[in-house]
Amino acid sequence: MNRAVRGFSLVEMLLALAVGLLLTLGVSHVAISARASQASQQAAMLLQDDARFVLGKMIQDIRQVGMFGCQATAFIDNAPVAFDRPISWSATGGSKSLTLVTADVGEGNGPPDWTVLSDCSGHAQAFAGVPPSAASGQIRFAIRQLTYTFESGQLKVSTPAAPAKTVLVDNVQAFDLSFGVAARSESQPVVRYEQNPADESLIRSVRIRLTLQDPTGRVKDQTYSVVAALRNRLG
Repeated sequence: MNRAVRGFSLVEMLLALAVGLLLTLGVSHVAISARASQASQQAAMLLQDDARFVLGKMIQDIRQVGMFGCQATAFIDNAPVAFDRPISWSATGGSKSLTLVTADVGEGNGPPDWTVLSDCSGHAQAFAGVPPSAASGQIRFAIRQLTYTFESGQLKVSTPAAPAKTVLVDNVQAFDLSFGVAARSESQPVVRYEQNPADESLIRSVRIRLTLQDPTGRVKDQTYSVVAALRNRLG
């Protein structure tokens, strides 16, 4: 006599299906979370790369502000008026700008705005445009005027020779500047930070706060803060 083969009951089948569904949902949730985490990390890395690029450029330019060679500005013949105010800023409406007159230490930036020829002993002269060839014992110092402008969610840069603003980075949520000032013109230590210092000759450093946002919303706004010291005292 053959035994009847007993199969799964309806309850057992439903229970098995429910457990399988829970396992599938759990694995799917882990996979979706991992993918979302990877996407947010990738978005954060892209923002960091943008911030590193633009802040690195600004730090280099700020460090060289007021570097017009080995002679003080008062001893440079034909020095332009811009040399007397190597750092300035403005805020009008929704636009903010920082203007720097700085040594051009990069390559491939095109012709400088001015060139100072100096023998570093007693004679120095500034030339706009193409300068004459340096004589024996003279050193050439290339000078550029750069204006960084924050407007319409973008950080841009321009020069007198190229007034059309070039976009450095998009998706800028905020761009704030404050200036570290010394107590006296002959001292170096920064005693406080001000947004609008009355005496520009007391500026010793610039603090930049840059906030970038991810246009896709995969990561929250990222804020970066750096301080760049002026290597050359103003006066």
